[in-house]
Amino acid sequence: MSEVKRAYYEDSYRKTQQATVRAVDNEWIELDETIFYPLGGGQPGDTGTMSGPDGTQHRVLDTRKSESSEQIKHQLDTADHGLKPGDEVDTRIDWERRFRHMRMHTCMHLLGSLIPVPVTGGSVGAEKSRLDFDLGEHQIDKEDLTTRINALIAEAHPVVFGTITEAELDERPELVRTMSVQPPRGAGDIRTVRIEDVDFQPCGGTHVNNTSEIGAVRISKIENKGKRNRRVHLLLE
Repeated sequence: MSEVKRAYYEDSYRKTQQATVRAVDNEWIELDETIFYPLGGGQPGDTGTMSGPDGTQHRVLDTRKSESSEQIKHQLDTADHGLKPGDEVDTRIDWERRFRHMRMHTCMHLLGSLIPVPVTGGSVGAEKSRLDFDLGEHQIDKEDLTTRINALIAEAHPVVFGTITEAELDERPELVRTMSVQPPRGAGDIRTVRIEDVDFQPCGGTHVNNTSEIGAVRISKIENKGKRNRRVHLLLE
C-alpha cells in the first residue's frame, strides 16, 4: 500500500477533504489522503468529523501515525460505523483547535529563538503550551520574554516551508535544538520550517504562514524543573 497523502502539508489551512477509506480496524480508519495532523513532535493529533456514503457523521476523536509511520489512523467515536475499504468519506477538522495549534507551534519556534540553549522537551496545546530548556547559567525573565516575543510576532515575519536532506542535516547539527525529539530518518528528505530572519529548523508540525497571525501572547510562568532545566509556559491572549 502506498504512503498516505498528507494534505495538511500541502495546505495547513484546508478545513475539509474528500477521501477514500483504505483500511478499517475497529474504530480506527485509514484514508488515502488526509487533512488530519497525527500526534507527533509535541503537537496533538487533530479532531473533527467523518461522514460516510450514507451521510452518517462520526466524531474523529484522535489522529495517530501507523507503526511504520507510512499511514495515518483516525479514531472514530464508535467501532460500529459501517465504513469499509473503498468507501468515499467527507472529513472536516475542528478548525479553531487546529488553528490554535498552528499559532502556538510557530510561537514556540519564536520562543526557542530567544533562548539560545538546548530544548529538552515541549508540548503544544490549544490553551497553553510549554518548552523546557537546559538553561545552565543563562538567565531569563518572563516579562522580558513576553515583550520580545510579541515584538517578533508584530514584525510579521513570513513562515516558509522546505526540505533538507539527511546529509545536509548531518553537516548542520545545530539546527536540531530539541534534544527529546529527533527528525525522522530513512524516509527521504526532512521537512523544515523557516521563520524569515528569525529561525530555521527541521519540524513536522503545522504552522501559520506569517507570525502576525499568532496574535498577542504571554509568558505566564517559568518553572524550575531541576538544577539546569527550566519550563517556560506560553499562553495565547
